[in-house]
Amino acid sequence: MPPAFRATLPLLILLFNVSPQVALSQGTQADYDRANGLRNETRNTVFRDSVRPHWSADGSRFWYKIETAPGEFEFVLVDAQHGTRSLAFDHTRMAEALNKDGSADIRATALPIERLEFGDAPDELIVVTNAGRWTIRRDSGEISLPRDQNKDGAAEERSGEQAPPRRRERSRDNRDSGRRSPDGRWIAYVRDHQLHLSPTAENNHDSSNNRSSGGTPLSLQGTAANSYHDAGIFWSPDSKKLLALRTRAGEAHQVAFVESSPQDQLQPRLHSHDYLKPGDEIPQPMPHLFDVESRREIPLSTELFPNPWMSRPDVRWAEDSSRCFYVYNQRGHQVLRVLSIDAASGKVQAVVDEPSTTFIDYAYKQFLHLSHSTSELIWMSERDGWNHLYLYDSATGEVKSQITKGEWVVRGVDHVDNDRRQIWFRASGIREEQDPYYQHHCRVNFDGSGLTILTAGDGDHDVQFSPDRRFLIDTFSRVDAPPVTELRNADDGSLICELERADWSRLLATGWQIPERFSARGRDGKTDIFGVIYRPSNFDVQKKYPVIEKIYAGPHGSFVPKKFSAFHQGQEVAELGFIVVQIDGMGTSNRSKAFHDVCWKNLGDSGFPDRILWIKAAARKFPFMDLSRGVGIYGGSAGGQSSTRALLAFGDFYTVAVSDCGCHDNRMDKIWWNELWMGWPVGPHYAEQSNVTQAHNLTGKLLLTVGELDRNVDPASTMQVVNALIKADRDFELLVFPGKGHGIGESPYGKRRRRDFFVRHLLGVEPRSR
Repeated sequence: MPPAFRATLPLLILLFNVSPQVALSQGTQADYDRANGLRNETRNTVFRDSVRPHWSADGSRFWYKIETAPGEFEFVLVDAQHGTRSLAFDHTRMAEALNKDGSADIRATALPIERLEFGDAPDELIVVTNAGRWTIRRDSGEISLPRDQNKDGAAEERSGEQAPPRRRERSRDNRDSGRRSPDGRWIAYVRDHQLHLSPTAENNHDSSNNRSSGGTPLSLQGTAANSYHDAGIFWSPDSKKLLALRTRAGEAHQVAFVESSPQDQLQPRLHSHDYLKPGDEIPQPMPHLFDVESRREIPLSTELFPNPWMSRPDVRWAEDSSRCFYVYNQRGHQVLRVLSIDAASGKVQAVVDEPSTTFIDYAYKQFLHLSHSTSELIWMSERDGWNHLYLYDSATGEVKSQITKGEWVVRGVDHVDNDRRQIWFRASGIREEQDPYYQHHCRVNFDGSGLTILTAGDGDHDVQFSPDRRFLIDTFSRVDAPPVTELRNADDGSLICELERADWSRLLATGWQIPERFSARGRDGKTDIFGVIYRPSNFDVQKKYPVIEKIYAGPHGSFVPKKFSAFHQGQEVAELGFIVVQIDGMGTSNRSKAFHDVCWKNLGDSGFPDRILWIKAAARKFPFMDLSRGVGIYGGSAGGQSSTRALLAFGDFYTVAVSDCGCHDNRMDKIWWNELWMGWPVGPHYAEQSNVTQAHNLTGKLLLTVGELDRNVDPASTMQVVNALIKADRDFELLVFPGKGHGIGESPYGKRRRRDFFVRHLLGVEPRSR
């Protein structure tokens, strides 16, 4: 066999084992170059996509500056009352006026205007440049310098124009606002772990009873292990009572790690930081009520708050000081209560008692609004299976009405108007014909009547209200459609006029591939699962492309992009010759409670049964998606946990994974995030779903990356997977970044190594990345 033929034999074998289309035209240096340049290539290619209004004092008009091309702008004036939109002035005449004034070569499309102001007359605008102020009469088009303009172009201050607001000095009263009584007579503070009371200087008639001498102790039970704290003092509005939190100390959990290559010394450096983990003994704040006049504690029964979570409780006094409200979050996050504490007797009553057999998402779905004048409160709950709002009688705990209802979710409350008894909120799934993740803006009355959807377009919405809330500017877009901006009536949501429709022609001219929205039925055969598909810019429908999933399945949100962007990270990976997908499987948020509950004590699921069905359904519709060699997957943090899990539990489908800084064992990660979804006490399910205990099941190709100084996720979590893989005699690759922290896999070197790994193991060619 000739030497030249022997040298080329391995390449020939590779070509016979890999699809010709794949081997000869994907994973090339040109592909890497396109991937590396994609962000810059797509930057500043979409215009007319952002409106920032500047409203007149009466709220009837506004102007905005809109970018129309690179370095080019228009100034637009909108009469909201009459629904008219037009150029604010003749840009060509303005450029001529500025050039006549001695300015050099000013173009009408790039006017050096700092801002516009509304003049005294309805048709008058003031144009402010760095050289002076110009008056424009819109009816005649006349442009002139005001008479008070001085020779060098600097204008005198116009009468009636407000000077910039002065920075207010923070008074001592403001600095002490957390401890000083509302009437200014008393200071409550902590000394030697006890709660003390002293008169303020202006109220100090007894020099022997002042703060310097220790004041009057209100408490006697405080100790180093169970102490009061200045930040946990809450005065009643009438200054006669105060609620203070005494916190039992938890255990100290120090996470230590070694910085192998410090920049300022040769020898390694040891670091440590406080980092509680699931199951640790936590600090527990407990409320105590005190009467100021009698200097005595009013006993409280702890029956309704026996085991509080460690975060600072939400404490709010009634305006008449008759009681205070205390939000109690029980460890394990299956009980959430709004407690009313009577200021005179100390009687504790559960106004809202919210139990759950799974978890209560207190971190992202908790809302409480108190209306003291009517003894009502508004509360957010998933008790009927969907996230909705409820109106309570805050005196009796009676539910007066379910304010919102239906198979859709409240995403957040933006504004509550007590006088008009209205709530302005965001909702997903409220327009049945649209993607259930799209947010729309709505309004409803306290009693649930008058539900009004204020936005309409098929997309995800952001709104800006006029200062008086009569009008709203609505901008909506989709991952496959650039923004449209409309002016709407805030009373009924009716369209007044379209303001802008984004121009993406320059973006499309780059060869940018529009992301494909796709949905398929999940594991239950009836619930739609939503995702998106990214193609390379040189996409050829006749070719076959291996599939890679970008995964993040954290239960705290949903993660498939819904808004338009000219750049998505998944597109960079696709440029190398892949199809990249993102999917929100069951166990993620912003759908029904049942959809979310899949994650309960079950983070190892990561929605994989839904994801696999989705990818298979997409491949049936789009034959260019090649699943014949398995599917790649990558992610960081919780996505790092899931991507490794894919090879351990679903290795018959996923064959190549890159996992960055993964929280591979939920017993090793931060306490709040893991106990919220995995529950407390720590049970055997923690170990059963650990990537460490399941490491022996590894199939396929795995690359683990981690920063040795990761303070978000303990880097030992990755190293324990490494240890388990070695013990199980499994092959894998490991990349440790000296001196780096969380998310280091997204560094240039980390991304390049991830790309190479997929090119090598999914395309079957040696990377041409250098």
